[in-house]
Parts: sequence; structure tokens; C-alpha cells
Amino acid sequence: MKENLLRVLWVAVGSAIALTIALVVVREPETELLVASLGGSALFLFGLTTLPPAQPRSLFGGHLISSLIGVIAYQFFGDGLWVSIFAVVLTIGILLLTRTVHPPAGANPLIMIQSHAGFMDIWSGVMVGVLVLAITAYIWSRLGPGKVHYPISWKQPSPPTNNWSVWG
Repeated sequence: MKENLLRVLWVAVGSAIALTIALVVVREPETELLVASLGGSALFLFGLTTLPPAQPRSLFGGHLISSLIGVIAYQFFGDGLWVSIFAVVLTIGILLLTRTVHPPAGANPLIMIQSHAGFMDIWSGVMVGVLVLAITAYIWSRLGPGKVHYPISWKQPSPPTNNWSVWG
């Protein structure tokens, strides 16, 4: 029990440091864009380090693809309810097909559409935030008492196989 509590404390402190740095770097006071999905990514990187969705291929691919879909959807169709639904459904399909599933990134199309984001927001908001989280997780995993270091695999697909649905 004591070991689990120490592990959770280590994860919490690492997540807090990573999110603080990411949000300070990414969030300018005058912007409405807050990439809330970074909170879910911190959970994967620090608490679920060994899972395929936490690995760089899915972390970066998932966030960038889903954000791009959200920005394109908003730029072409506006911010209607149907646009948000379409963008998320399209994101789910593309992330599964490219095997870059990172569940927190599924929120990015909604975030991009609701904040009326532009293409530069993908780089200045999403990419910088994700990069800060990944670098912090890389360093933090090497400072602690654990034997697992992030990343486990740079190119590990998520899901690991093409048998990902109930259809399988």
C-alpha cells in the first residue's frame, strides 16, 4: 500500500510539473485556446507509461491529426453541432486507420472548433504543449525510483493490432 501511494505521489508531482510548464508556455492570456486534452495526455504519460497510446507515435500523431481535422472542419464549415460531431467521428476513424490512437486527442477537434482555432494554433498550442509533456515525461521517468522509462517504444502503434473493434 505504501509503495502504491508513493508511486501515485510521484506520478502526481510529475504531471503537475509537466502541465504547469506546458500551460505556461502554451497559454497566452489573450487567447481562448486551452488544449484541455493535455490533462488526459499527462495521465497517460505519467500514470500509464507503458501503454501503446502513451508512446510518441500516438501522442504526437493523435494530437496533430485530430487538431488538424478540427481546424480544417472549422475553417470550412464553421462551428455548428454537426461540424463537431463530424470532426470527432472522422478523427476516430483516421486515428484507428493510422494506428495513432491517443484517447485524450479525441477531444482536440472539439477544442479547435469551439475556440475557432487556426492552423498556427496546431503548432503554437498543441505541438508545443505535447512536446513539453513528452520531454518532461522523458526526464521525470529517469529521475525516479521506477524501472520503466518513457518512452517504451518510439514507434509502437496504438492499437497494437488491427483487431480493435467488436467486429473483430
